[in-house]
Amino acid sequence: MDLQTLTQSIVKIRAIVPDDAFTASILGTQRSGSGVVIDSDGLILTIGYLITEACDVWLTTHGGRELAGHGLAYDQVTGFGLVLPLGPLDVAPLALGDSSALCADSAAAVLCHPQLAQPLSVKVLARREFTGAWEYLLDEAIFTAPAHSHWSGAALVDGGGQLVGMGSLLVREIVGADETDANLFVPTDLLKPILGDLRAQGKAARQTRPWLGIYATQVKGAVVVAGVVEGGPAQKAGMRDGDLIREVGDREVFSMAEFYRAVWSMGPARTVITLTTTRSGKPARVRVQSVDRTDLLRRPVSH
Repeated sequence: MDLQTLTQSIVKIRAIVPDDAFTASILGTQRSGSGVVIDSDGLILTIGYLITEACDVWLTTHGGRELAGHGLAYDQVTGFGLVLPLGPLDVAPLALGDSSALCADSAAAVLCHPQLAQPLSVKVLARREFTGAWEYLLDEAIFTAPAHSHWSGAALVDGGGQLVGMGSLLVREIVGADETDANLFVPTDLLKPILGDLRAQGKAARQTRPWLGIYATQVKGAVVVAGVVEGGPAQKAGMRDGDLIREVGDREVFSMAEFYRAVWSMGPARTVITLTTTRSGKPARVRVQSVDRTDLLRRPVSH
């Protein structure tokens, strides 16, 4: 496998986001990372937070040529983003591989744009569930080490040079008795069922999930509110940092994953979600009017 040749399918992404965008205070207004050309039309797969609410997207090819791009889609369930180049890229695509074939100790490589870093040989540490504090859940994420320094939108490729994961996060992992930096990748198998819809409609054809605007954490078998989004549904319902979430409807929850799945099972976005909480030892029933988080985000400008 010639990693330098494969790197020619990677583009650098630079996104500019308005100061007043919903995600500006969290993700910043100047974002950069990588993306992977995945078809002969130049369609680019990246991690969605790079391009969310971007008013301008600029692409740099392996050879240094720069052209504009359009943020075509962002799927909040998986975290994938798609960018359409506004001009010919003339870049060979990477084929989507079988990410389910990766297991612990599988050899792989991480590729980003060469202006950011060189290819890195890695091993898969684990495949397991991942819960993010921002109401995000992957049934089976891919964790690799050593950690790559420019993971955002980086490509995880298998031994056959096929794309099997999209770089999302820097995390800490336990390896034996030690703790080490690692990267989390979203498996590209999650893209295959929704790619056609994302390309044609800008979104996956699935029921929208109710969003509460809660940053959650898990402490000793309890779900704790670590923060609420300013102006979000949870804050409007009176929820505060430190509240314990005991039940969603009539269903007890003891972990973040149970909490998210219980909320999402209650119905589509805009469903009223009833939570049983505890604050300073006092129980309360809180009704949260959920929303579709997409409605809070700026739409990409059509070109």
